Amino acid sequence: MVCSSHTVLYMIGARTKEMFDNALSPAFQGLLMSDGYGAYRERLLPLRCWAHLLRKLRGVAESTDGPAARAGAQMLQVFETLMEAVYAARKGHMPPQPCAGGPAAPPAVTHAREVERLHQLCQRHRDAGHQALRAVAREFLNDWQAIMRVLGQPQLPLTNNLAERMLRHYVIARRISYGTRTLVGSQSLGLLASIFDTCRLRGARATDLLAQAIHAARCSLPAPALPDIPLNCASPAA
Repeated sequence: MVCSSHTVLYMIGARTKEMFDNALSPAFQGLLMSDGYGAYRERLLPLRCWAHLLRKLRGVAESTDGPAARAGAQMLQVFETLMEAVYAARKGHMPPQPCAGGPAAPPAVTHAREVERLHQLCQRHRDAGHQALRAVAREFLNDWQAIMRVLGQPQLPLTNNLAERMLRHYVIARRISYGTRTLVGSQSLGLLASIFDTCRLRGARATDLLAQAIHAARCSLPAPALPDIPLNCASPAA
């Protein structure tokens, strides 16, 4: 699925680069929040979900392998400090820029030492013998700019929780019903789910839109357009 603050698109099928490009054109120039799927790295302005990274670091920190657990705990501590700095910046609790009267300094400035510390830890453990530690260190290094972008612009989202919450109900429904049986069924479910959740985000009634669509189809008229995007739903990220 692709989700922004005002539009949702569900596509049922294999998780491939082709499917992703069909859902979101490579010409898209906005910010893209995602998990660590490799196809997203080709986009111009990717963002990484910190919740996914936090879970992986906690998993390493809780490892039964002593050295790996200590390394994971060090990385986790620095990462949590940076996350707290982002939340503090959003609340306006960061110190001002050195220049008089300047805006508050972003975490990328105020926590530059922590950023460098985390980078050094990732470099140190990129070839670790412990598989999970090695994997998370390399993941940070591969997506470093995408992960750290929010430190320079703390108003950007830290996670893709919005998309996860919206998708959760359909995942549960799939487990109960065992999913769709045909291509037409998959397309119909994806279309209806997209309409329902898009209308919800835009403060409109999906049933009204569907009634208009049915009436238009019976009268051989063009399908109605989606409700207008509310002014308070502008979002830089998808």
